[in-house]
Amino acid sequence: MPRHDSATQLLTTTLQEAYTRLGLEGGSVLLAVSGGADSTALLVGTAHVAERLRLRVEVASLDHGLRPEAAGEARQVSVLAAAHGLPCHVQALRLHPGAGIEARAREARYATLEALRRERGLDVVATAHTATDQAETLLMRLARGTALRGAMGIHEARPGLVRPLLSCTREDVVAFLAEQGVAYTTDPMNADPVHFRTRVRLGVLPVLSRAAGFAVEKHLAAFARVAAEDESLLASMADAAFDRLRLEDGALDAVGVRALEPALRRRVLARLVASTEAVVDEATLARVQRAVAQGGTATLGRGYVLRATSGRVRCVRQVPPPPPAELRLEHAGARGALAGTGWNFSVEFGPPPAGVLGLALGDGTRWPLTVRTRRPGDRVCTAGGQRKLQDVLVDFRVPAEARATRPVVADAEGQVLWLPGLWPPVVPRAAAREYLWAVPPGSSIQRTAAL
Repeated sequence: MPRHDSATQLLTTTLQEAYTRLGLEGGSVLLAVSGGADSTALLVGTAHVAERLRLRVEVASLDHGLRPEAAGEARQVSVLAAAHGLPCHVQALRLHPGAGIEARAREARYATLEALRRERGLDVVATAHTATDQAETLLMRLARGTALRGAMGIHEARPGLVRPLLSCTREDVVAFLAEQGVAYTTDPMNADPVHFRTRVRLGVLPVLSRAAGFAVEKHLAAFARVAAEDESLLASMADAAFDRLRLEDGALDAVGVRALEPALRRRVLARLVASTEAVVDEATLARVQRAVAQGGTATLGRGYVLRATSGRVRCVRQVPPPPPAELRLEHAGARGALAGTGWNFSVEFGPPPAGVLGLALGDGTRWPLTVRTRRPGDRVCTAGGQRKLQDVLVDFRVPAEARATRPVVADAEGQVLWLPGLWPPVVPRAAAREYLWAVPPGSSIQRTAAL
């Protein structure tokens, strides 16, 4: 039974409230215990409240293979677990020192714990992260430059994982173990100044607490908790805005994006950039927001560019423009594909079926017809007179990256007759004898005219 000293009461009450809040009363948990102070307190404290909560508890201790003492420490954890009547599973990870060892160890640790949780049929894995860990994480992220999402720090829960000690500091944990008379191990890696976290723990937090005149860990952890609540609300609002502004082709409506409040606009644009292989960082988002405000473009990296033109905001991969394509159609029955565009054309005796575009050809048609991609100097006859083809494409909001693959139909004298898919063709005064059929990319229509 727990002793009712202040540190013991604080930690066991914290655990009981956390497990209840996280929906684990009557549930099951796998405790990740290294033998250090935090995880040892998690084991002992959880054993104290397990009966009250009808909580099935098992323990896992992992030997990463990085220190010769680790195997013995894992055995000590199993002894402590047995003393509290808890099953313990000891597993060796056999990692090798070298570059990225912290990240590799974390990935292997969580993968092993999750596999064991599933094997044992337990609800969640519980780790012993504390308010001190939360404060360290927050300071590290602020130092590196983070937005509100990064200030959320360590999450109390995610699918299959909980952290019930997040409101206790390391000082609370050590006081609890002292009252309980329970020993713990100290990992020398936690004092190695080569690690940024160690420098924050030993150099920054103590100085900050002295400057404030009180221990700051719980205050920083409380800020991270509130930031998580705010970020959750803003994220849901940004998701709704993203879905509302998304167009059929995956681009965003530029006017709508510009009308968003800055906090939502930044999140919506970050989500759009994240859909590519580009890195979403502060500098990239700054370039993206300028491009959206000015109706321009921004380089994203890894071969992508963001375009905020033609009323649409989209991310496109930068690729060399396709070579000019040309298809000559000399008479009825001629057909072919315009290379590199996905469009197919044929001259038929009869109007096109549903889903196929058509240009009626009168007796005055100047053969042969040429279907091609645009050329410098192309002009189009409109009701208002001659206009540059480039200007027409801009007016029709054809994305810049798609203009090189739009088909242009011209007669034997080079006069542009039609831009398939952009406007209805002019109907000839005389009865049409033939029709130019245009099948857009992706169409499954296979019908041809009967001759």
